[in-house]
Amino acid sequence: MQVPDGLHYSTDHEWVRQEGDKLRIGITDYAQDALGDVVFVSLPEIGAHVDAQGVLGEVESTKSVSEIYAPVAGEVVAVNASLSQAPEQLNSDPYGEGWICEIAPTDPDAVAGLLDAAGYSELIAS
Repeated sequence: MQVPDGLHYSTDHEWVRQEGDKLRIGITDYAQDALGDVVFVSLPEIGAHVDAQGVLGEVESTKSVSEIYAPVAGEVVAVNASLSQAPEQLNSDPYGEGWICEIAPTDPDAVAGLLDAAGYSELIAS
């Protein structure tokens, strides 16, 4: 499983990348592997306010339907619309083209409460 350094991770298997004053969010390699082949992604609406651990959307795979949770509170400022036509990007490139949305966080320091790569690696190993 890939667990890139320089990202923050939630215990719900989302990753967060700081991009200026926004946070780009996706699901981890571990999560996409557990889901199997992704066939549909329900994205949040731009402008929606999300609470930390609130539902951002859903991922439907050949195995199940799973909710995507917001690792931090804030406003959705961008979504990866290409996932509507190519949801398999969550499987093929979870840390790149498979990103889900960007959030302008309510608290810029909220990522401090998330796991680093070493902490997330420990979580998925247990």
